[in-house]
Amino acid sequence: MEIEQIYNSLYQTVLNEHRQVFEQQDITQLKMFINLINRHSKIFIMGVGREGIAARGFAMRLMHLGKEVHWIWDDTTPGMDEHDLFIAVNGSGNIGHINFVLEQGKKAGTTITVITGSPSGAAAKIADSCLFVPAAVYNGKDPVVESIQPMGNLFEQHLFILFDIIIMIMEETLNISHNEMTKRHRNIE
Repeated sequence: MEIEQIYNSLYQTVLNEHRQVFEQQDITQLKMFINLINRHSKIFIMGVGREGIAARGFAMRLMHLGKEVHWIWDDTTPGMDEHDLFIAVNGSGNIGHINFVLEQGKKAGTTITVITGSPSGAAAKIADSCLFVPAAVYNGKDPVVESIQPMGNLFEQHLFILFDIIIMIMEETLNISHNEMTKRHRNIE
C-alpha cells in the first residue's frame, strides 16, 4: 500500500475514534468538572508523559482565563489547602507517584478531581470526583473506545481537544473574550 492510501485510511480511522469518544463523553461529569474549576480561583495540576503534556497545555489556558494555576512539579508551587482545586490526569488511574501526591492533597483538605480513562483505578477512589474520558488508555482496565493506535495515543490526543473545548465553553459561560485571554499571554517572547 502506498503512503497516500495509508495516510487516508489512518486519518479517517483516527477521526472516527475521536468522534466515538466525544459521543460517549458523560456530559453531566463534564459540567461538574467545569463547575469545580469555576468555583476555585487557585488550581493545582499534574500529569506525566504525553497526558501530562496535555495537562500542562490546559494549565496554561486556565491561566489565560484568569485562574491562578500551579504545576505540581514546579519549584515555585505553593502549598495546597481546603480552598484549592487539585486536578490530576492519571490515565490508567494507577500511576503510583501521582496517587501519592493525590493522598497528600487529600491530607491538606484540597478538593481533588481526577481525569482518567480507567475510573476503576486507584486514583478515582482517592479523588472527590472523576472525569472519565472513554478513550483507550495505556494500561487501562475499563471499557472504552478501542484504538488502532499504540499505547495511550487516543486518550492523550483526546485530552488536548477536550481541554480546548472546555476552555472555549468557559470563555462563553464566563463571558471572557479571546482578547482578554490574549492580554494574559506571556509578553516577553
